Amino acid sequence: MLKIYTKAGDAGETSLFDQTRVSKGDPRVDAYGEVDELNAALGAARAAGLDADLTGVLDAIQKELFAIGARLADPSHRIAARVTKADVVDTQIARLEATIDRLEETLPPLRRFILPGGSPGGSLLHLARTICRRAERRVVSLPEPVDPVIVVYLNRLSDLLFVMARAANHRSGVTEIEW
Repeated sequence: MLKIYTKAGDAGETSLFDQTRVSKGDPRVDAYGEVDELNAALGAARAAGLDADLTGVLDAIQKELFAIGARLADPSHRIAARVTKADVVDTQIARLEATIDRLEETLPPLRRFILPGGSPGGSLLHLARTICRRAERRVVSLPEPVDPVIVVYLNRLSDLLFVMARAANHRSGVTEIEW
């Protein structure tokens, strides 16, 4: 049985996937910590009572965010290629784009900026979108480059979360407030 506490981080350090010890303030740890926060925010959005369609979309995304976190915690690229659950690939981005297109077809056209908010689920998806943008900023700020597909995925995901927030509000009968 895996213990939740190891005491290995009591001095303010943690281990990356390759067992390199780094400060918990390391930019890489900050980047995958932001991805973890995003994943938790999506869990909160799911718990707020989204419909089955949106919940299903988030199921896949949450698993993919674990893969992104694993990739960010692996600067030496030691995760074996056979560990496909840690893959981040172009087909996932294409799926995000297709979902954006599908959801936008059901929404009124966007004519102005809208204020984040609305239904509980919609509000939490707006919050998740901002966390996603912050995670993207942390990833692109890393001193060493990361796989470009990770940056594209996070960028497209923030777009999708905006559209999902609109869809959640629309499906809940909540009127968007324009700015």
